Amino acid sequence: MRKFLSALAAATMLAGVADAATVYPLDRATILVGSPFDFKVEFDGVVKQEDVKVTINGQDAKSVLGADVEFVADEQDKDGKSLGSAVTLRAAKVAKAGAYKVEVSAGDQAKTVTWDVFGTSATPKAKNVIFLLADGLSVSHRTGARLMSKGMTEGKANGRLFMDDLDHMAFIGTSATNAIATDSANTMSAYMTGHKTAINALGVYADRTPDSLDDPRVENIAEAVRRLTKKSIGVVSTAEIEDATPAAVIAHTRKRGDKADIATMFLDTKPDVILGGGSAYFLSKDVAGSKRKNDKDLIKAFEDDGYTLATDKSELASAAGTNSGKILGLFHTGNMDVALDREFLKKGTVEKFPNQPGLKDMTKVALEQLSKNPEGFFLMVEGASVDKMSHPMDWDRSLIETIEFDQVVGMAREFAKAHPDTLIVVTGDHTHGVSIIGTIDDEKPGTEMREKVGVYADAGFPNYEDKDGDGFPDKVDVSRRLAMFANNYPDYYETFRPKMDGPFEPAIENEKKEYVANPAYKDVPGAVLREGNLPRNADTAVHAVDDVVLQAAGPGAGEFKGYMEESDVYRVLADVFALGSSENM
Repeated sequence: MRKFLSALAAATMLAGVADAATVYPLDRATILVGSPFDFKVEFDGVVKQEDVKVTINGQDAKSVLGADVEFVADEQDKDGKSLGSAVTLRAAKVAKAGAYKVEVSAGDQAKTVTWDVFGTSATPKAKNVIFLLADGLSVSHRTGARLMSKGMTEGKANGRLFMDDLDHMAFIGTSATNAIATDSANTMSAYMTGHKTAINALGVYADRTPDSLDDPRVENIAEAVRRLTKKSIGVVSTAEIEDATPAAVIAHTRKRGDKADIATMFLDTKPDVILGGGSAYFLSKDVAGSKRKNDKDLIKAFEDDGYTLATDKSELASAAGTNSGKILGLFHTGNMDVALDREFLKKGTVEKFPNQPGLKDMTKVALEQLSKNPEGFFLMVEGASVDKMSHPMDWDRSLIETIEFDQVVGMAREFAKAHPDTLIVVTGDHTHGVSIIGTIDDEKPGTEMREKVGVYADAGFPNYEDKDGDGFPDKVDVSRRLAMFANNYPDYYETFRPKMDGPFEPAIENEKKEYVANPAYKDVPGAVLREGNLPRNADTAVHAVDDVVLQAAGPGAGEFKGYMEESDVYRVLADVFALGSSENM
């Protein structure tokens, strides 16, 4: 037995060494034919250049990728410690669609990966694509938005969301290359590039080097549209425009927090319409409120390139009439305020930024401007704060954001009626662990709020009203409201009530750098301390690994069906624009 175990251990060690190399793009990568990507092999330890062999389908790599790889004798970490040898090739291309087997070896290290290089339709199926994403959109958000907005009588909804009637559907897997869990960077990056990547990464494969801006790049949809078409591009978000989801349309970085660099990348790609928050990263460092570390004035740079600047709702309306068609709208130094605060409660930072446009306002202008291009457009619109209000478990704000996002879906559907050559895609990038379990009824007897939670027959129906017909409930603090809870959380005080004084902050950091329940909510009548089930370094609830639902309508929508990876979605987008047709090679 000892001999057997020793032999097994030795074999296991040898197998580990033999497979030590890492190849980018990774195994089973899907690559648009002719699309530039960075090829890289990382070896475990230092190897000799003469020992390195790279073949693709049995041929020398140069014959397939178009150029010779460059040998790097020894990559190093931030402290100068050896990481090992590598070979790289920037902006490689594969000219023909097909299955490719990449074999790499150096000494006793060997690695084999396969790539699926895909082509597309010969001619475009759609002139325009409107890609609508509610960050963190889960099934419960949709259900809650419908109940709040439309109401229910005798078990049937009194109306439908605009997204309910999109006619094609798929379940989408969201996991990262380094974990089943996920964030908005790697998820949206997969949608926008066709390559899955690691958490926090945008438009790159996450390699081992410390520089977050030198990782192997893959082409994103903005670059592909610029390279192959004359279409216009629009990016709209209620978040900082440099935040993960809007950034994924144009950016390349291992670290989504490189927001100043991402702002500069917008200048590199120059979408025709850019609308959102995050002006702090566009301002020169000498301007109050700037978050840049250099004196580059990106706003001036955009204006010099012919963009009209808008900083509030009125200026946006004026900018819509400009002849250039290029608009840079920056309406907040950070993330824009949510609809509940902006339109109804006047909380958050609304006093400081009192005239912010809503998602509908921004989308309306974007569609008007982009549709002037006879060649068509790609427009990405993000309802960012479905997610940003779900993290702190501020369900009322999150559901109002979902309603606003759904109204934008309605705008897109109206646009598509007049422009039937438009594909509409509606999805989330990841989910939250959240469910609606019934109602909370203030009229129930007792002082304990948890006793006012109604489940099964005790739930009844919530009593939201929409007397003015704007699609939003007239009040969120009704007497019988939705009971919506997360399945993961830090320590916090559950109040069972809407947060009328401003967005919820469930946990705060103590002197031990641990997050504890925010005592500001301790004395709310009926509040209950919930001991968290997350590590103590978590200050809010986190994303779930559940599949997201994608719905679509228009030319090419039938390609969305069954279970798909997020990287498969890019393949459909590329196909409807014929980005991989032989005419574009």
